[in-house]
Amino acid sequence: MIKLSDRRVYLYQDDQLKTSYPIAIGREGWETPTGTHKVIQKIPNPSWENPFTEEIIPPGPENPLGERWIGFWTDGKNYIGFHGTPNAETVGQAISHGCVIMFDQDLQALFEKVRIGTIVVVEP
Repeated sequence: MIKLSDRRVYLYQDDQLKTSYPIAIGREGWETPTGTHKVIQKIPNPSWENPFTEEIIPPGPENPLGERWIGFWTDGKNYIGFHGTPNAETVGQAISHGCVIMFDQDLQALFEKVRIGTIVVVEP
């Protein structure tokens, strides 16, 4: 469960809170979509496509997605999900284009704990 107001993601198993992680969320005009979603993608070492220039950034230290991607929303063209960041100071802020940004080590731990189809609830 993501609580945008807390800027945290909470991981539950069998209705028991297992852990939580700090996050960055979508900025004004690019809000993280609320509602109930499902994990639809898990990609290690993802490439990133700039939504404005369509430039492809390959995996590596310059990639703004970090080392893992967990997608949970799409409009058929754009995707929103969890990803890491090479800029740790962004975690805790409303700064993304709708995505949920995490510290790389937290995202790697989450990546190992979720599966395709895992429910992602996003609350205000």
